[in-house]
Amino acid sequence: LLCEFLLRLKAVGLVEGNTFDLPITQAEMADAIGTSAVHMNRIFQALRADGLIQTQGTQVTIPDWGKLTEAGDFDPLYLHLEGGQ
Repeated sequence: LLCEFLLRLKAVGLVEGNTFDLPITQAEMADAIGTSAVHMNRIFQALRADGLIQTQGTQVTIPDWGKLTEAGDFDPLYLHLEGGQ
């Protein structure tokens, strides 16, 4: 989901570097993907601990795009965006 957010926001010019604003709570994100807020918090903690994301307030930074896409088995081709990343 974070990979898709980055690419979609980049396509409309709302990404600086690999940093974007994610103005939703972990509870809202958990609801969107069908998990609990506690589990979502654990997911974010694990992503930060593995160095796959950095967060500060509502800002999310993807320090290593390749590692995150590999960890999430993400393939951007279904988005049909120009260039991908």
